[in-house]
Amino acid sequence: MTVADIVFIRQLMEANPKASRRRLSALLCEAWNWTQPNGQLKDMLCRSFMLLLHRQGHITLPEKRIEAINNVVARRSRQTTLLLPLETPPLEMSLKELAPLEIRQVRRTPQEGLFEQLMKEHHYLGYTQPVGEHLKYIIHAKGQPVAAMAWASSTPNVANRDRFIGWTKEQCARNIQLIAYNTRYLILPWVKVPRLASHLLGRLARRISRDWQQLYGHPIHLLETFVDPERFAGTSYQAANWIYLGLTTGRGKNDQTNKINRTRKRHLVYPLHKNWRQMLVCDYEPTTRHQNHPGAPRPGGAII
Repeated sequence: MTVADIVFIRQLMEANPKASRRRLSALLCEAWNWTQPNGQLKDMLCRSFMLLLHRQGHITLPEKRIEAINNVVARRSRQTTLLLPLETPPLEMSLKELAPLEIRQVRRTPQEGLFEQLMKEHHYLGYTQPVGEHLKYIIHAKGQPVAAMAWASSTPNVANRDRFIGWTKEQCARNIQLIAYNTRYLILPWVKVPRLASHLLGRLARRISRDWQQLYGHPIHLLETFVDPERFAGTSYQAANWIYLGLTTGRGKNDQTNKINRTRKRHLVYPLHKNWRQMLVCDYEPTTRHQNHPGAPRPGGAII
């Protein structure tokens, strides 16, 4: 943000003295063309941004007119009806014996609360609702959940990935929404099925772009993840033909000290079709029309 940007926001507020916080956010989105690929305004992001400026003293927002419902609290209250049995029998069998597997995308569905419950109770990192575009999957077999997976919009300026793609900073800023980041992957602790993890990665790779297109109006061309080597070797990703790019810097995206302050993660990516690189460096024009994209890259592809 520049001083001129803040002056513009102040002038916008002065020109609309009766506007609510929500209306001011919409006006700013329209003025700056802050829109999602499906054409909707980035209203929630803009409101959070203006609230940050308000708290830092750069602008003075009008008083709240309506106390918004806290969706996090509402989801927690719904989870009481989604509890799993206290004793879940172990599932120790082959992948063939476990089949069939049903993969459900549960973002914006009644099962979203179950997804968050599974992550909070069984994933070592827990779960926090991300801001921006994201999908949530629950995998069922034998009449019960066996795994869950979360994907979110990726972050710009990741050195290993940017070198691998070969794009400029301008191309990255324009097309970063075409990359999805695997933020959580959970095989429930009572499930002991060899090759299940790599099998599900292959299944998700063939459908995630279509699911993203349906919900957010644009496809996905590249998947990525970061694996903590102090906990995991990333074997299932490698078995599913993900490409290892190297270790992260260990400094985080907001670092200003150039000193390692966290574990260096193993960075892996997975292209979704043969023309993925060209699609990431081109001038992407979003569309809400359904598009079909090939699933796994060739040669190779995900293990099924």
